[in-house]
Amino acid sequence: MIEIPSDLHKDLVPLAFLLGNWAGAGVHEFPGSEKCNFGQEVSFTHDGRDFLEYHSHAWALDDEGKKARPLESESGFWRIDAERKVEAVMCRDDGVVEIWYGELADQKPQIDLATDAVARTAASGPYSGGKRLYGYVKSDLMWVGEKQTPEVPLRPYMSAQLKKVVSPEDVESWAKDLGDLPDDGIAFFK
Repeated sequence: MIEIPSDLHKDLVPLAFLLGNWAGAGVHEFPGSEKCNFGQEVSFTHDGRDFLEYHSHAWALDDEGKKARPLESESGFWRIDAERKVEAVMCRDDGVVEIWYGELADQKPQIDLATDAVARTAASGPYSGGKRLYGYVKSDLMWVGEKQTPEVPLRPYMSAQLKKVVSPEDVESWAKDLGDLPDDGIAFFK
């Protein structure tokens, strides 16, 4: 279920499906890097202004599914305009800053983005751009990322399926909103 907070900036309503904390796993593979499964935590938050704040942390998983080592972290800000055009500014831990442009699909919660500008520090590896697709599918946040370098043409390198994280505070809030439920629980379904 997609909830729209009452204090969400009106321009961000089309992006409300992104809001919250998400966690899950995916696959990472790119020439020159070790192929691995990874875990990921993502958050999209807002403070009433006209942007979403974004944070992502990913880590490689060992054969038992446990955290093995950090893989990638990034943070940024996402906006959308009246024509459903999305812009994002992201900064990654490897010394890359990107400006992304794209759009929200018509009649479905799906965003296609492509890099418009890339800035790299001297410490970052080769990178010249990318594409991403985010979608809200059966209550999950799914995404796939493509990237290119001067040596490697644009190709998929990461994808993940993330589930909404439920906090104890969420459960407490939902419990207060249940109202009068029948004692036996069965009558609720009649």
